[in-house]
Amino acid sequence: MPSALENYLKDLRDTGKPLVVSKLVDLSDLSREEMEIFGRVWPVIDVARRRQIVDLLVELAEDNFELDYYVIFRLCLGDADSEVKAKAIEGLSECEEHSLLDPLIGLLLGDLEGSVRAAAAAALVTFAMLAEFGELPANEADKVQKALLTAFNNKKEQIDVRCRALEAISMLSKPQVEDMIRQAYQSDDLEFRASALCAMGRTCNSDWLSILLQELSSPYPQLRYEAARACAELESGEAVPRLIELISDGDAQVQLSAVEALGRIGGSEAKQALEECLDGADDAISEAAEETLDEMKFREDPFAI
Repeated sequence: MPSALENYLKDLRDTGKPLVVSKLVDLSDLSREEMEIFGRVWPVIDVARRRQIVDLLVELAEDNFELDYYVIFRLCLGDADSEVKAKAIEGLSECEEHSLLDPLIGLLLGDLEGSVRAAAAAALVTFAMLAEFGELPANEADKVQKALLTAFNNKKEQIDVRCRALEAISMLSKPQVEDMIRQAYQSDDLEFRASALCAMGRTCNSDWLSILLQELSSPYPQLRYEAARACAELESGEAVPRLIELISDGDAQVQLSAVEALGRIGGSEAKQALEECLDGADDAISEAAEETLDEMKFREDPFAI
């Protein structure tokens, strides 16, 4: 007699039946035996359906930390479809399991699809951070550094892959990282320059602050956006007056990044500016400001909320 999981997987295979999101909770924390069943069925599910499922699983896991789809995402690293693979990597992006390191490096340096290589580079930021804090064995830390350096230095590699590699390796306090960031910032490619600003923030090195403050007034929204986020990483009080001005920026994403940055930096001036947003005409900004103020309050007194 088929198990409940087998019956459910049969329904998942049937593209004539709508996908019930609430039922996907049943795929959380599958046992080894259940994964054997899942692994047999998964490859024969229609590719569009597989994409939809893994996309929803990532969303569900982000919304509820109690849901665990690790084994499914791990299985999907070997999926025949690049979109499924890239999304599964996103689902594993905060996972610190050391056994993930070699598969991610293999995908970064060997997958045929640029989207998968870029996702793998982005996911390696977790391991770069572990290496920086001395929480990886020396040989594994060395693997992370070499893989990201290889991807970044490959001039034939897609620009987004090189950008994600730069952003990941910026977590490491290594002499060549500063040179890499400067190289990217001096590039004529806007995406590369934006990536350099992101990397500056991740270094937590205030030596980059003069550049970031300057880029808050960049004519390019992408650079203003990344500069605001980087100033938040550095918790720069000097950036607060300009960030307040960016709440009225012509670009919606820049506005939201300024609100988030003010919340991260904190202080009375930032708090007052956010409170003034609550009654503003822009609903998105008002909602973001309210959420940011709640986060500030929680950091000040975790028991107040």
